[in-house]
Amino acid sequence: MRTTVPPVACVGEPRLTAGFAEFGRLDLRAHEMVHGAISPMEPSHLLSLAEGIQLKGKGGAGFPFARKLRAVLESCERQDLPPVVVVNATEGEPASWKDKVLLTRAPHLILDGAALAAYALDAEEIVLCVADDLVGRDSLMEALDERRMPVPTSVVTVPHRFISGEGGALVNGINGLPHIPPGTKKRSSDSGVNGLPTLLSNAETYAQMGVAARLGPYEYAALGTDDEPGTVLLSVTGAAKRHAVVECAAGTPLREILELCEVPDGPGILMGGYHGKWITMAAADQAEVSRKGLAAIGGTLGAGIIVPLANDTCPLGEAAQVVRYLAGESAGQCGPCKRGLPDLARAVDLAVSGSAPVEVVRAAAGDVKGRGACSHPDGTSRFALSAMEVFAEDLTKHTTGEGCGRRVKGMLGLPGAPDPDPQKLVLDWSRCDGHGLCAHVVPDFIRLDQNGYPAFPPTPVPTWLREGATKAVKVCPALALRLTKA
Repeated sequence: MRTTVPPVACVGEPRLTAGFAEFGRLDLRAHEMVHGAISPMEPSHLLSLAEGIQLKGKGGAGFPFARKLRAVLESCERQDLPPVVVVNATEGEPASWKDKVLLTRAPHLILDGAALAAYALDAEEIVLCVADDLVGRDSLMEALDERRMPVPTSVVTVPHRFISGEGGALVNGINGLPHIPPGTKKRSSDSGVNGLPTLLSNAETYAQMGVAARLGPYEYAALGTDDEPGTVLLSVTGAAKRHAVVECAAGTPLREILELCEVPDGPGILMGGYHGKWITMAAADQAEVSRKGLAAIGGTLGAGIIVPLANDTCPLGEAAQVVRYLAGESAGQCGPCKRGLPDLARAVDLAVSGSAPVEVVRAAAGDVKGRGACSHPDGTSRFALSAMEVFAEDLTKHTTGEGCGRRVKGMLGLPGAPDPDPQKLVLDWSRCDGHGLCAHVVPDFIRLDQNGYPAFPPTPVPTWLREGATKAVKVCPALALRLTKA
């Protein structure tokens, strides 16, 4: 697991990253020298500020912060209960580093925003959530030791998983329940931590409020676009020669960011992370860094993730790896996700290996869209379908058996070391009698075809299914199935 935070760069005026060049990490004294003092705000003033700067959540979904704030205020009044303020700094998306940069170098900006919200809401407590990879936790604890918060404040460590940052999973974890999304969708603004109305937002969102409270809505909006004032943080990795977290004004040409990070030419760029979408290099030349600007060329901003691929990399193979990973990250509680995402991963593997047409992927994606308790199935299907569309020319080469001639290099930042011993299933057709036991043992990888014989992709068995595949080999009465080195 990577724990070294990338360098930081800036295009234009720094705000969230102000003072980094001079101080590295901003302790309280440096923080106040760079940003100045901050004053508490009444609820109406904080709400007016959030509306005035049109602040949207920076965790990926882009939900308006003012709407969250208003919902909590109304819920507190309706139920006559105090709220809880939760800061989501878990950053479960492997390709994202922006929140870790804030935790390690500007923790007081995050705390400023959380303190503003807690004071305005008359909150009972603040809960700061970080991942158990511990990146940034010590920095956050040091920052808390340097200052007084308006209400009791605690730091909670949660499992470093892709779904860890999902709001319902976070609330469940804080409440001592399994750290997975609830089976039914619930509004944390009505009942969240300890059953209290809960304001839950991303670490960068709170940091942006800390900046805006000092600048005011007009000066804050001096940077950015009319629809999206202010700056954004971008995590640029992949084939970029210069990996970095970049701060820029919304509306900055994407090409400027790619040139700054020395991104080579290639087949495409993943925008928005593992629940995001792919765009071509040609589309990137026309794009601006904003939700509206990226949507116009078929991309998405998400949590500000940019992962370019180089010309020597197979984009479809890279995408297939991620879909397999996302299938393994399912909470395993909803049938369409538990069964459907492995089906989707299998369909992508089959299409990439040339064993099935792209329609198989579309059908599998359609089976999971809109059917889970959280957005994980939707995001995964969006990622897979985008890869099939943007890399259609490569897919044609794979389908004909020719292949694209490029390697899978693991450029999308999947966590963990590569499988040191990849293995695949091989079937001896002369022995197989179609008993079907193997499909019952590992249904997430082996299915029975229309004639009752096992069917599975020719790709390596995912590590999380290896135990099941081994058992399937052992129970085969005809000894027709075996695992071999991939």
